[in-house]
Amino acid sequence: MNRKPSRMLLALVAAGVVGGATVRAFDQHVVHAAPPPAVTAAAAAAEPASIAPPNFTRITQQWGPAVVNITVDGVRKAADAQQDGDDGPMDPFGFFGIPRQMVPHDQAVHGTGSGFIVDPSGVILTNAHVVKDAQEVTVKLTDRREFQAKVLGADARSDIAVLKINAKDLPTVRLGNTRDLQVGEWVAAIGSPFGFENSVTVGVVSAKGRMLPDGSGVNFVQTDVAVNPGNSGGPLFNSRGEVVGINSQIYSRSGGYQGVSFAIPIELAQRVQQQIVATGKVDHPHLGVSVQEVNQALADSFGLPKPEGALVAQVEKGSPADKSGLKPGDVIQSVNGQAVTSSGDLPAQIALMKSGDPLQMKVWRKGSAENLTAKLAPSKDAKEATASAAQASGGKLGLALRPLQPDERGQAGVDSGLVVEQASGAAQRAGVQPGDVVLSINGVAAKSVDDARKVVAKADKSVALLIQRGDDRIFVPVRIG
Repeated sequence: MNRKPSRMLLALVAAGVVGGATVRAFDQHVVHAAPPPAVTAAAAAAEPASIAPPNFTRITQQWGPAVVNITVDGVRKAADAQQDGDDGPMDPFGFFGIPRQMVPHDQAVHGTGSGFIVDPSGVILTNAHVVKDAQEVTVKLTDRREFQAKVLGADARSDIAVLKINAKDLPTVRLGNTRDLQVGEWVAAIGSPFGFENSVTVGVVSAKGRMLPDGSGVNFVQTDVAVNPGNSGGPLFNSRGEVVGINSQIYSRSGGYQGVSFAIPIELAQRVQQQIVATGKVDHPHLGVSVQEVNQALADSFGLPKPEGALVAQVEKGSPADKSGLKPGDVIQSVNGQAVTSSGDLPAQIALMKSGDPLQMKVWRKGSAENLTAKLAPSKDAKEATASAAQASGGKLGLALRPLQPDERGQAGVDSGLVVEQASGAAQRAGVQPGDVVLSINGVAAKSVDDARKVVAKADKSVALLIQRGDDRIFVPVRIG
């Protein structure tokens, strides 16, 4: 019984002495494998050179002072109060899969986030959701100085906000672009996860051009850089120390980092910044189509050489797309000379343009290519529409509603309807949920918030809501008496 450990010890000792040579132990004999043949010069030249990671120490020392910590104090309205604190589950930087928790009263908000200085006079970029509902915004620099910041503007659709502090000669970041960013390239994030200021995490670019189901039309950069609540609004640096994105969202089932994070391309952030600084608002150009991916089966059906492009599923009547001659079944292959490989490329390229710009489109129709031109128009601000609709139902139903957007109508396969933003009171007890689409109330089509208000005002004890949830439709009786 005592011999076995000694045999193993002998093998281990031999392995330590020999180093990298292969060692086999059998009984008490140690057999050394023959050394590998010498590597020829030609073989050595054929071996790929190892790629060393960039000098993150230098990047942090040089550009880290331009990264700021942001704290926010304010009041969040009852309809917006959510379960998980600083970064709501369905907000940008959202933790997908965590349900909302509605609170019947306003809540005090204390949040943290990150940002970075883009102008030495004190202009700072961050996420719009970081400063949402903020009454007081404090910016802390790496030298421990603190400033009260003014929110120059915040664009919910792109999730970009621009702040200004009263300072001068501040350190700034150097901006790059996502055009030259390669999948697999090293990237680094600097921010304040969970309030731990000036934290550095590194990883690689996992993918480019990721479209998320948030309706923003942003072509996100996906990375495996560890980001968490508090990293919101912080910069994503490439291997040359240039900012290529703003860390905005993560995909998580637990509320923490799970290996998938998303950054807003810096080109879009710059465009939003320029408009906010110049005019205080952001122009979102509008084409007026709903598009979908082209898979192999669709490509075969339409006679396309390969499954690429944006398939037009619906054209909004009177929209720039309608006026240009676009039709359902058209496949948009390029815009302004830039290829549209996937459906997400179209809204992403439009997002970098402005209203009134011409959009030159190469379209595949009935087996051949055609050229069409559309003149982009401004779209209605979704945030304003939601805010005005939230007062639709009063206390009777307990519903906050807003009209369906054109792309949502296409996805739902309906001409009109109202999206449930919040359900409480009688409607919640009846089973109505946020995300449901109200198609009619007591048989009257729910075309607008005013229509809904009028029908509910005339009702006595109950109303019958025709609800669409996914592909299912059902009447839901709601007692209001």
